[in-house]
Order: sequence, then C-alpha cells, then structure tokens
Amino acid sequence: MKINILLIILAIHSITLAQNHASKNSQLIQLSGVIVTEEAIPLPYSTAYNRSLKKGVVSDFYGFFTLVTQPGDTVFFSREGFQTSPFIVPDTLKENRYSIIHMLVRDTLVLETVVVHPWPTRSQFADYFVNMTPYEDDVRRAQKELSGESLAFVAARLESDASLASGNAYNMRNTRLYTNGQLPVNNLLNPYSWAKLIQDWKEGKLTRQ
Repeated sequence: MKINILLIILAIHSITLAQNHASKNSQLIQLSGVIVTEEAIPLPYSTAYNRSLKKGVVSDFYGFFTLVTQPGDTVFFSREGFQTSPFIVPDTLKENRYSIIHMLVRDTLVLETVVVHPWPTRSQFADYFVNMTPYEDDVRRAQKELSGESLAFVAARLESDASLASGNAYNMRNTRLYTNGQLPVNNLLNPYSWAKLIQDWKEGKLTRQ
C-alpha cells in the first residue's frame, strides 16, 4: 500500500514538472527595439534573426524591429559594414513584451563604398583613353622582370653554381681531348662561323641584341 502511494506521488510530481516546462517553452515574447550605431544613430534595414526559431525580420528606415521569441532564444543582429552581434532573450521575464536598444559595432575590415561617376561626354572619355599613360600593375612589372634583357642582366651578376661549373669543366675536357696534339680551334678562321655571322646580320638579329 505504501509503495502504491509513493508511486502516485512521484507520478503527480512528474506531471507537474512537465506541465511547468511545457508552459515555459510555450511562452511567447514580443521582442521589439531599435538597432543603432556606436553614435546612437538608427541603422535602417538591419537584420534580426532568431536562430532558435529559424525566423528573422528586417528593421525599417528608423532601425525599428519586432519579432516573436521565447525565453532563452538567441537573436543575431547584422548589417553590411557592421559586426554581427548576438542577444539572448532573458528567461526570467514575467511579461510577454520586451524592448531593447541594440548597438552594432562597425567592421573595420570592410572598405568604404566606392561611387563611380560617368564621364560628362563620350568625346572626353575617348580623348582621355587615347592619351592616358599606361599604369604600372603587377602584370606589367612581371613582364619587365621576365624579359630577356632583365634575365640576362641578372644571370651575368650571379655566380656559377655547381651544375654550371661541372658543365664548363666537362666541355673544357672534351675540347682538350678533341684538340690533343694540335692547335686550339680558332673561330676567326672558321668559314661556317663567318657565314652564320653574315646571315644573322642580314636578318637583323645583331641589331635586336
């Protein structure tokens, strides 16, 4: 008999706790307020998003907003150019309405808005486009640094590394073996070299170099 009474008391207590919990979760709060900057200037068309209920609203021209929330919900306020800021609805409210003034901090990583103005006339734009000085961008600087003249200038100032030194030594050894017992080859007396020199001169290769 005592066990049955104890079970009945526990069941009644569990039902009471469940009803209180359900009543708390079903409580709706009308959260309203104004979104402002650090200078207390209203921020129009800002976003207030309730992550718990997956719903949000956009403030009006005066930064005013209103949305339905529950105790303990997290509302995120955001706007372009400002850092996203959270707000937790208090879970100790006794009324179903709550008003706030929420401040957003400017995001220093966002650049200022650039306003593009058109040219007064088409002829002025054409004249400026023809006579403008080419600007120095990354692509143009890379083309200059990778040109044949720049690479040759840099190569002339660099010391020979191990691979170049080994190649030069290998070529000198082959030359000594080829001209062993005779005078070294003199290209001034080589008819093929003179013919190639004349051909390069006619084609203008010597002028470009």
